[in-house]
Amino acid sequence: MLLLVPGLRAGGIVGWLTRPELAEIRLPGIDIKLQGARPGGGLTSEQTRHIGLVAVVGGIIGLGVGLMAQRRR
Repeated sequence: MLLLVPGLRAGGIVGWLTRPELAEIRLPGIDIKLQGARPGGGLTSEQTRHIGLVAVVGGIIGLGVGLMAQRRR
């Protein structure tokens, strides 16, 4: 359990660094996707989902490594 939090943090950092640079504008009947998000703007839903998914994967990996290290003791 000790490596779960560092795994989540590492996954969040990796997710932030590898987030897709895609801006979305969704209006009824119109779906516009622009490459390169605007500077200083917020995250799109796709970027947030990507960061969260990578953070969860990092947490699972951290938990697995921690459990394996505990079993070896």
